[in-house]
Amino acid sequence: VHVTESGGGSEQSGGSLRLSCTVSDTARAYCMGWFRQAPGKEREGLAAIMRDGSTAYADFVKGRFTISQDNNKNTLYLQMNSLKSEDTAMYYCAADSRRVCGVKLIRWLQLHPVTPRTYWGQGTQVTVSS
Repeated sequence: VHVTESGGGSEQSGGSLRLSCTVSDTARAYCMGWFRQAPGKEREGLAAIMRDGSTAYADFVKGRFTISQDNNKNTLYLQMNSLKSEDTAMYYCAADSRRVCGVKLIRWLQLHPVTPRTYWGQGTQVTVSS
């Protein structure tokens, strides 16, 4: 499974960006999600979605970020509104082919696992200026 992010860039505070993630084989992905990592900080989970459309969000993005998927295009999206300077980070997409990831999706998001069956992209940079 290959994962490729796009759509990052620079935006002013209060603006919006939509990130895209192409997953080569969504049929093998039980869970997909968005994560980010700012310099000097740990990676944090933002939003996740299961094959059946169930979603989970980190509390700090609820109401501002929305995850969605287009299975016809094998693409995952993250719509980010009301951007803040603290949203500046490298944003990553991940797809997990383990059934266990869906047992508790919010926990998968919090753990941001690295396993042989968790596939990560190279990231796309988002910079928000105040």
